[in-house]
Amino acid sequence: MSDGGRTILIADDDRAIRTVLSQALGRSGYQVRATSSASTLWRWVEDGEGDLVITDVVMPDENGLDLVPRIRRVRPELRVVVMSAQSTFMTAVKAAQRGAFEYLPKPFDLKELLAIVERALAAPQRAEQEAGDDAEERLPLIGRSAAMQEIYRTVARLTTTDLTVMITGESGTGKELVARALHDYGRRRAGPFVAVNMAAIPRELIESELFGHERGAFTGALNRGVGRFEQAAGGTLFLDEIGDMPAEAQTRLLRVLQEGEFTTVGGRQPVKANVRIVAATHRDLQQSIRQGLFREDLFYRLNVVPIRLPPLRERAEDVSLLARHFLDRARASGLPQKHLSPDALERLKAHKWPGNARELENLMRRLAALYPQEQIGADAVAGELAEAGSAGGGGGVGPRAETLEQAVERHLRPFVAAHRDGPPVRDLYDRVLAEVERPLLRLVLSATRGNQIKAAAMLGLNRNTLRKKIRELDLPVVRGLG
Repeated sequence: MSDGGRTILIADDDRAIRTVLSQALGRSGYQVRATSSASTLWRWVEDGEGDLVITDVVMPDENGLDLVPRIRRVRPELRVVVMSAQSTFMTAVKAAQRGAFEYLPKPFDLKELLAIVERALAAPQRAEQEAGDDAEERLPLIGRSAAMQEIYRTVARLTTTDLTVMITGESGTGKELVARALHDYGRRRAGPFVAVNMAAIPRELIESELFGHERGAFTGALNRGVGRFEQAAGGTLFLDEIGDMPAEAQTRLLRVLQEGEFTTVGGRQPVKANVRIVAATHRDLQQSIRQGLFREDLFYRLNVVPIRLPPLRERAEDVSLLARHFLDRARASGLPQKHLSPDALERLKAHKWPGNARELENLMRRLAALYPQEQIGADAVAGELAEAGSAGGGGGVGPRAETLEQAVERHLRPFVAAHRDGPPVRDLYDRVLAEVERPLLRLVLSATRGNQIKAAAMLGLNRNTLRKKIRELDLPVVRGLG
C-alpha cells in the first residue's frame, strides 16, 4: 500500500489501460492523473506535478522513450516506468539506457506493476546513468514469452553496470548471445569482446591461454604470449563452459577476481585486470561443487548476477518467431526465401527441441537449402525431424551415428526426388558446397583460434585462398592471430 498522497502520472493512448491503471492505483491509495498525450504529460512534469511517471512507448504525438531523458534533465528525482507492447530486447535496453527506472512489457500483471511502483517510490536515488547512443535494432535475442521478457529486463539493467554475470542453460539456448548483448549494449562496448571456451583448451595450456606467458616460461615458449585477459582489456571476457575449467586454473582465476590483477605464466610483474567477466555453463555447478570439481568460493565470485536461459521447450510460443528469424538469416546468406505453413508452425511448436534454438536454426537452414517449394508444410518438417533422430513427444534421442557422406545423402534425397520429374535444378552443387564449406571453415578457424596460417595448413589450402573464402562467406575473424 502507498503512504498516501503520492501522485502517479500515467500516459497511454489506450483508454482501457488508463482506466485499469487508474482504478488499481487508486485502490492502493495513490492519486492518479492520466492522459493519452505525451505533450500533456510533459506539461505536468514541467509544472512539478507527480511523484512517479508511467508511460507507454507508442503515443500519437511522441515516443515515450524520447521523453525519459528530457524528464531526467528537468527533474532527475522523478522516476519513470516505461510500458510497451513492442516487447523486444532492444525496447528494454533503450529504456534502461535512457534512464527509465523499470521496463514493463504488455500485457502486464497488475500485482507486478504495483510492486514496481512501491519500489520506485521507496528506492534511494540512483546515480545518473550513461545514456548510450541508440543501437541499431538487430534483435540479438528473440522471443515474446514471459521468460524471455524477464531476461530482456535483466540484461537491460546490467548494461549500465560492470557486475560479473553467470549465464546457465542447456547447450543451444544462446548463452553467448546474452554475453554479447551485455557487451554490445553496455559501458564497455567500445572495447573488445573476447570469448574463450574452457572445454576446448588442453588443461596444460589453459593458464597460458588466459593469462599469457613470458618467453622461456615452458618448452616451446619462444616469445612472450598475450593471454585472453590482456586481449580483452577495456572490454568483456566471456568464459564459456566455465564448469570445465581445471582446478589449478580455478585457483588463479579466483585470485584475479579477488585482487583485480594477475601475473603471466613465468612472469613476476602483476598486470591489472581491466575486464568485465561473463561466465557461462551448461553444467549444474552446485553438483560440481559437491563432487569437489568446482571451487565454491569461485562460484560465488562468478555468480554475482545469475541469468538462467530457459530451454526452447519451456517457451514454445517463441518457436514461430525464431523459425521466421532463422529463415530470414538463411535467405540473407544466399539460400532461397521460404515460408512455413500454419500446420508446419504447429508441428514445430509440438517438438521438444533437445538441441534448443541451435537445433531449430539447423532445421530451418536444411529446409531452405533442400526443399524446392516456397512454402514448407508440416510433412516436410516432420520428415526432417524424424530423419534427425529426434522426432516425437518425449524429447527424442540424439542424432544417429553416421558418416558425413551418409548425412549428406540423407538430406539431399528429398530435394533430388522432388525435382526428378520437374524442371532441372542448375545450382545444387554450389548450394550444397556452401552449406558444407561455411561450417567447416568456421570450425577450423575456431580450433586454431583465428590463426589463418594454421587453419590454411589444416585445410590444405593456400593462405590467400582461405582469406578469399573468409571474405566471401563473411566469416568472423579474430584479429592479430595470423
